[in-house]
Amino acid sequence: MKKSFLIALLTAFTLNAFTQTEIKWYTIQEAEQLSKQSFRPMFIDAYTDWCGWCKKMDQDTFTNPVIAEILNKKFYPVKFNAEGKEEITFFGQKFTNDGKAGKAHQLAVALLNGQLSYPTVVFLTKKDDKFQVSPVPGYRQPKEMELLLSFFADKAYETSNFQEYSAAFKGNIE
Repeated sequence: MKKSFLIALLTAFTLNAFTQTEIKWYTIQEAEQLSKQSFRPMFIDAYTDWCGWCKKMDQDTFTNPVIAEILNKKFYPVKFNAEGKEEITFFGQKFTNDGKAGKAHQLAVALLNGQLSYPTVVFLTKKDDKFQVSPVPGYRQPKEMELLLSFFADKAYETSNFQEYSAAFKGNIE
């Protein structure tokens, strides 16, 4: 009896520790609704199904517990298939994938400023009640991602440039 209770307790702690390090991904519509209730910047991972570097970033970067903790606490993280077919209404504007931009969804074209490169992460922040869209293209290892996330989570973009911030940054990932 005691042995099975101890095993169950250890299993519960292990599962709890594991789930705390997973990223809670939202749809873009869910993130929009949450940001209206309580603003946090959005972090949008624009990916495609065929992109090998996107899959590598999913495996290497988004499984890192430090990255997961920052994204879950400081952002509304969104997974967005940049070639998806669904119609999306985002802040009152409708976006579709009508095939006119190749395979890209209209929202991907808008978020990436027409520079369709995958993976690209997009930071949707707010300054003086105006939204700012900051796409950052390319694969990022966990240490690089921690720096980027901290730069936007700390609102350092309002007071310094990225080079100054990165020179002084002390992260938690080795």
